[in-house]
Amino acid sequence: MQVMVIGLGSMGMGAALSLLRAGHEVFGVDPRSDACAQLANAGAKETGSRGLDFASRAEAVLILTVNAEQVESVLFGEEGIAGKLPPGTPVMISSTVSADDARRFGLELEHAGHIMLDAPVSGGPVKAREGAMTVMAAGREEAFARLAPVLDAVAERVFRISERIGDGAAVKVIHQLLAGVHIAAGAEAMALAARAGIPLDTMYEVVINAAGNSWMFENRMRHVVDGDYTPHSMVDIFVKDLGLVTETGRALRFPLPLASTAYTMFASASTAGYGQWDDSAVIKVFPGITLPGDEGEER
Repeated sequence: MQVMVIGLGSMGMGAALSLLRAGHEVFGVDPRSDACAQLANAGAKETGSRGLDFASRAEAVLILTVNAEQVESVLFGEEGIAGKLPPGTPVMISSTVSADDARRFGLELEHAGHIMLDAPVSGGPVKAREGAMTVMAAGREEAFARLAPVLDAVAERVFRISERIGDGAAVKVIHQLLAGVHIAAGAEAMALAARAGIPLDTMYEVVINAAGNSWMFENRMRHVVDGDYTPHSMVDIFVKDLGLVTETGRALRFPLPLASTAYTMFASASTAGYGQWDDSAVIKVFPGITLPGDEGEER
């Protein structure tokens, strides 16, 4: 297929590379010239900052932008592609957005004559590059069928949540509640270990071999032990995602005490200047401890 991938961040780039490996022709869209150049060098058919330049040739669209505002812009803004895509083009929206936004995009795409798959993803940059993401998708059978070649290329597991647009987004929001709370809890545990004078590499090894482990602890707290906060998923991503979680709770009049606390921790880390750091840098909100890599720290 000729697939347009919009948003060449860590997940979008991985998905685009996986599509190339599977034999698809890829148009890459991103405002950053270096990301476009990277994908072009990997064999993309064309890349650029404007989806309009490729919209008429796309047989499918995969959107992996940062937030709902960017989805809105690339589809329906001044240079939005919705009006230039061939009639009936399947559009897979994999950005993390609220269920309400997903439903709105679904209706607007339907009015424009296209088909939407509400399909958030998880797995991180490594899984994205391996074509092994987890997709939590909702939409009509036709959308799944038309996008099957794309899903086969980028995903190891595809969960069909329902036919109702918005349910995929809701599942991703709930998943992000767990992911954010796990990172925040891991950071709190490692901060307490630092305060108690326990070597962090020892604490880390104990936890990953005991019942308190989680995937997020094992993955993210390794960064803390190494003192390496090179961003794979940034603090500000979880400010956004946990913000969606807490907004969902308010809309449903449902208390989310752990998610609210985790949101406050990530927001505090962002305010302190760590927003563009790896999300494990949420540990920096704890005072009175010394962590690996603290010497000569710059924000």
